[in-house]
Amino acid sequence: MNGAWERRSGTNSETAALSLKIPYNEPSVTNRLAQRLESQLAPLPLDRRIVIVCVGTDRSTGDSLGPLVGTTLSREANPQFDLYGTLDEPVHAMNLTETLLRISRSTPRPYVIAIDACLGQVSSVGCIQIGTGPVRPGAGVNKDLPPVGDMHMTGIVNVGGFMEYFVLQNTRLNLVMKMADIISQSLLQAIRNTRTPAIPFAMPD
Repeated sequence: MNGAWERRSGTNSETAALSLKIPYNEPSVTNRLAQRLESQLAPLPLDRRIVIVCVGTDRSTGDSLGPLVGTTLSREANPQFDLYGTLDEPVHAMNLTETLLRISRSTPRPYVIAIDACLGQVSSVGCIQIGTGPVRPGAGVNKDLPPVGDMHMTGIVNVGGFMEYFVLQNTRLNLVMKMADIISQSLLQAIRNTRTPAIPFAMPD
């Protein structure tokens, strides 16, 4: 299982300014997430490849958030990013290190966006987070896995602190699917808005 603990902002004001946590049922959630993503992606040179790594497994309801996001993104056939982690081919504890090695060998200077489920406080369940730096898969279930991502998006799918494996297994699929759809749409919106080359304006003759 890869459900990490909820990430909390540190004392660094710059890091805090770049982080965002918002409930999935907030009316403007997709646009707000997309705007925060765009603030991270816009400064990147267009030749720096975006790689989305969706961590998780379909063997656990709570931990299926990443693969669900990956599967939704895979239907778009978008040439503007590379994708790892779907329901068909999940990225999980057993192959995460191998996947990261494959990315480093195939893509020069990738900009990696990590997607993962996590556990948190009762008041945070249903929130989607964006932050700079890597996510640490498996932290919530005491697995020692490599950190992933130049930035991350996580969905807080359930309450942490006790019997984490059981909690992940008994997370409502309805919540996970709704969060996965929002994360997918915000990613697609942000990438389209920041990675599509501008069409030169032609003056009429």
